[in-house]
Amino acid sequence: MAYDEALAERIRELVGGERALTEKKMFGGLAFLIGGNMAVAASGQGGVLVRVDPAESDRLVATTNARLMEMRGRSMQGWLRVGPEELRTKRQLARWVRLGVTYARSLPAKG
Repeated sequence: MAYDEALAERIRELVGGERALTEKKMFGGLAFLIGGNMAVAASGQGGVLVRVDPAESDRLVATTNARLMEMRGRSMQGWLRVGPEELRTKRQLARWVRLGVTYARSLPAKG
């Protein structure tokens, strides 16, 4: 399944003013990186993939409808999947984008 291009455009509108912003196809979707660190991606599986502080993963999973990303059968702390039903409004999407952007900004820039 290809990523949702309309969702990618909605993300682009929210992150457009970020410094050191790049876009890259990865994880079967379109990722938005800040300083080379992924913040959020329009997922090829639907919804978004959000990178957050790993220490916040369990709290976010417990208090929202986000779930941990699984890679090769392993749950990945710091990587959350949020379904499209949780992203219908600009406010809903902006919350997740803000979490991803805040975490990506906190990391050292890559190369």
